[in-house]
Amino acid sequence: MIRNLNQVTFQGFGTVPPERSQSAKGFDRSTASTLPLSQTEAVVFRADSDTWLTNGTGSSVLSVSLDGQQYQDYYLDKPVCVKSGVYFCVSPFLGPASARMSCAQAPAPVGKRSADSQRVHHQLQVDALYTFFYHEKEQGFLFPGESHPMAELTYVDQGALHSVADGQDLLLKQGDLVIYGPGQWHMQYADIGVAPRFVTLSFTTQGADLVPLLNRKFSAPQKVVSLLQTMLQEQERMDAYSGDIILSQLNLLLLMLMREITAPTGGKLQTANSVHSENEIIRQAQQFISSHIREKLSVPLVARQVDVSPSYLTALFHKNLQISPGEYIRRIKLQESKQMIRENNLNFTEIAAELQYSTVHHFSRQFKEKFGITPTEYAKSVR
Repeated sequence: MIRNLNQVTFQGFGTVPPERSQSAKGFDRSTASTLPLSQTEAVVFRADSDTWLTNGTGSSVLSVSLDGQQYQDYYLDKPVCVKSGVYFCVSPFLGPASARMSCAQAPAPVGKRSADSQRVHHQLQVDALYTFFYHEKEQGFLFPGESHPMAELTYVDQGALHSVADGQDLLLKQGDLVIYGPGQWHMQYADIGVAPRFVTLSFTTQGADLVPLLNRKFSAPQKVVSLLQTMLQEQERMDAYSGDIILSQLNLLLLMLMREITAPTGGKLQTANSVHSENEIIRQAQQFISSHIREKLSVPLVARQVDVSPSYLTALFHKNLQISPGEYIRRIKLQESKQMIRENNLNFTEIAAELQYSTVHHFSRQFKEKFGITPTEYAKSVR
């Protein structure tokens, strides 16, 4: 990535005169030579003495390195002095360009570097999203299995789900996710008495290999859960930009998981313990809400169960899930009501009472606001 050229960012490689200075002492324009720049590869030099460089025609990029391996790239829009011993090269920014060089001893070429290397390219990119489903399954459901050319991600939102692939049976609980590779056969099932709710996405990627992520259980960090929440919200909204937002969020989700499993232990931030603590508080709160969803719930009650104040719990939910705990409780109750409607054991008044709604009218109104149809209309669609 091309950086701004100034004395602070260039520290260690040389000096950059103050911009208020109209001239750079040491840069002799009369003896400066012209460096023609190639669009495909840049000649690498090692400075044998302090070497002054400035842009000539067009726009150019200065790349510098202390070891000849790792380079920093700068937009060459002012004179700069590269100190002795530093490796450097200049390449066009966009279109034809040249640069000017002045030094006591002309450096000899020591190699070449791609002129495109200073640009940022995708390490991993989601090409396309094919399916994006929110499943609300009956108790003890069984999916007999399939394989397809796309990769697939499964995230458990409520309950628990068995994931079987390559002879391995992983039990995914609330907040867990798994990724299957292209062409990898997989099946899913729930235990008797368990009615899971989960998200599945099928997609294709290019760039970095997904193999390190495949068929392993992740306890999704709250940032990942937040991305999935945003994707679900965009799927409901589905305007002209929702598809792009969902693709970019999925791309970020995969990169975060890849970083989690490839980053060296010593490179973790010092705040890792506090982040883990926050994740654990939210996870415990979600699990308590899920297991007591048919009881009368409140934010203070949930906060007491996870041993934090209501204001702190609210702050954590807003920070990580972009909703309040009260809104989260409401959403989970409404999801539970859909399961109860499908089971067809209770009428709407009984369902409202079971979920602690004040009246059936209050329940029906919230159901319509959330799902866009009435409980009656939903019941007709699933029976």
